[in-house]
Amino acid sequence: MQVIEESQVAVVPANEVLWEDLQAVFGTADAGQCQCQRFKIRGWIWRDSTLDERMTRLQDETACGTPDAPSTSGLVAYVDDEPAGWVAVEPRTAYPKLRTSRIPWADRSEDKDDESVWAVTCMTVRKGFRGRGLTYHLARATIAHARSRGARALEAYPMLTQPGKTITWGELHVGPHQAFEEAGFRQVTHPTLRRTVMRIDFG
Repeated sequence: MQVIEESQVAVVPANEVLWEDLQAVFGTADAGQCQCQRFKIRGWIWRDSTLDERMTRLQDETACGTPDAPSTSGLVAYVDDEPAGWVAVEPRTAYPKLRTSRIPWADRSEDKDDESVWAVTCMTVRKGFRGRGLTYHLARATIAHARSRGARALEAYPMLTQPGKTITWGELHVGPHQAFEEAGFRQVTHPTLRRTVMRIDFG
């Protein structure tokens, strides 16, 4: 399977793309059902809401098709002009369910209300583009985006993958550790066997 080259990729803030392009990336499987609401929906689980409600929320959060919107909730990657990937990146405070997750806070004394720290919470690659390294391009793109929007630091909570061990796409929605490591994030904690906290400080 051919690796996707830098020259093939354009990563764009979601408010500058069509809603239909983002939905093409999500498809109908895990991402299409969640609509990137796992860390957004208050309550027990995101499935307590309806799909229509989740889609409406995401449409509001991304402001797709509104280039002059003051904010957006993520980035869309195009490969040879085809919508191919999504990454959620916003201030850490934008994710209510992240506040109550153990992984970001274990063995740390972080201010949960610090809006200057941004977080990468989800990656999705469209079927047909998977396994070709697009997550590496997405991880790199979050850095410039967060910095340009005034972030003091950027965090991710990825999964460690092991050679020969199968991981379902749904599990890997947090992104692979290696992609963030190669982008320049440093590991700050290792709260579980399979999860790490990675961070870049912009100074």
